[in-house]
Amino acid sequence: MTFVLLPFALLLDLMLGDPSWFPHPVRGIGRLAMGMEALLRRMSFLPLRMAGVLAVLTVVGVTAGTVTLLVSSAFFLHPVAGMAVSVLLLYFSIAPRDLAAHAMAVCHALDGGDLALARQLVSMMVGRDTAELDAEGVTRAALESVAENSSDGVTAPLFYGMLFGPVGAWVYKAVNTLDSMFGYRNDRYLEFGWASARLDDLFNYIPARLTVLAVALAAFILRLYSLDTLRSVRVGARLHESPNAGYPESAFAGALGVKLGGLRSYGGVIRSVPELGLQDDEMSTVMLRRSVRLMYATALVFLAVGSATLFVLQRVISF
Repeated sequence: MTFVLLPFALLLDLMLGDPSWFPHPVRGIGRLAMGMEALLRRMSFLPLRMAGVLAVLTVVGVTAGTVTLLVSSAFFLHPVAGMAVSVLLLYFSIAPRDLAAHAMAVCHALDGGDLALARQLVSMMVGRDTAELDAEGVTRAALESVAENSSDGVTAPLFYGMLFGPVGAWVYKAVNTLDSMFGYRNDRYLEFGWASARLDDLFNYIPARLTVLAVALAAFILRLYSLDTLRSVRVGARLHESPNAGYPESAFAGALGVKLGGLRSYGGVIRSVPELGLQDDEMSTVMLRRSVRLMYATALVFLAVGSATLFVLQRVISF
């Protein structure tokens, strides 16, 4: 049933994006996570790794319970109300237009010759240092963000939404939010964030790989390098330090004919990241715009093929 509602959720996002006047549910998850961290760290008798596990269980449990209650209550009132609430919850779980808006803002700043503004805008998309990036570096950082978040912010919540409805989509969002807050390999979060990082790796394992197939098909439709998409993933995906992020990033690099990765600075420390991609076309705002179109096409392909697959499976099972 959910795969019938997801197109409406995606349409809402494409039309409205994330309205700034409405408090996004992810902020509530973030506040709950911060509160749990503060509470559990005060319990000095708890090992930090155990405290992190309890934080994950609490935040994910509260999220799942809240969404279940909202959907159940709405359906109890009326089936139409239940479907409306489900569509709204699914709509808030995906973010293609918001991702595109961030990338296009960087494009406009670069096209207008305002490198300082472009650096500031791209700093909202990535975790690396951006103050010294040139125009090419800013463009590459924004494009890498579009590629990675095409899975995290678009196809992964679609995947769990198709399988498990709004509850599945929001359990994924809770896990992903916890990882973005606690999943750091530093002194503060190495132990406390262990459960968040490992669970996020698990939840993204299948969606990241399915996204590769969607990118390849989307690249074929857009007349990009569809075969290089798969070749690039085969060569480079496992070089990435993340077990999952390398798949969508390699796929986008191959489809667009660019190189991603290379030298980056984090907190003033230079790190060398493996290069992804087979070709090395010019890294320009034209390419960044092309990545946004590829992200949109990937979302539509992922939803269409996934929904069709579930429909056929349901028919076969009920036969």
